[in-house]
Amino acid sequence: MSEKPFQFKQFSVLQEKAAMKVGTDGVLLGAWAKINENVFSILDIGAGTGLIGLMMAQRSNAEVIDAIELHDEAYEQTVENFELSDWGDRLFCYHASFQEFVEEIEDEYDLIISNPPFYTSTYKELPEERAMARHSESLTYADLLSGTAKLLSKIGTCAFIIPFTEEENFIKIANENGLYLNRVTRVKGTLEAPIKRSLMQFSFSKIEIEETDLIIEIERHKYTEEYKNLVQDFYIKM
Repeated sequence: MSEKPFQFKQFSVLQEKAAMKVGTDGVLLGAWAKINENVFSILDIGAGTGLIGLMMAQRSNAEVIDAIELHDEAYEQTVENFELSDWGDRLFCYHASFQEFVEEIEDEYDLIISNPPFYTSTYKELPEERAMARHSESLTYADLLSGTAKLLSKIGTCAFIIPFTEEENFIKIANENGLYLNRVTRVKGTLEAPIKRSLMQFSFSKIEIEETDLIIEIERHKYTEEYKNLVQDFYIKM
């Protein structure tokens, strides 16, 4: 029996084939990333279900919104979700690794966005597909950032969500590729909880860094105003 689609305000996401289901990280990134008004082309690296691409279509007038997905079933799921949406004519998914894509594509993108795979201590306990989606060895930060730098337009920006513990290392690798941090929001589950994620946006320009914090919940299922304001255009119950 197939799972019910995850229903957002303007689109729905089928996810029974994808190893990585709809989660807070993807929604946070898709809602948080700053999109310039004149953006023409957007690239989502590691589409999963196509969630972030769909969020980009809802939020922008970009004429080209491409996604890349390596895993067979996740690729099929992304294509299905793109075709079911109101923006199918602007959305396209490539079935390839990011490394292959970088070698073959000559296009540039005004916004590159990714909820990249990352290592977790439970890696060996996860099913193979989910582990590949979560494990940074399938796409290292070095490959991700060097490829992003090659594909990003000169006035473009790139946005990522990563574990907070990886922030310093990620910024260092970005700098080595000529990408400089412009914005960062550090995310905590609750006021008392440790910082869990870093939302970061880079460009080729060195500017004063905009630093903010975001707390998701006051208590279980009671969300902060900041979080609700960020995601209210997407979640039906916000």
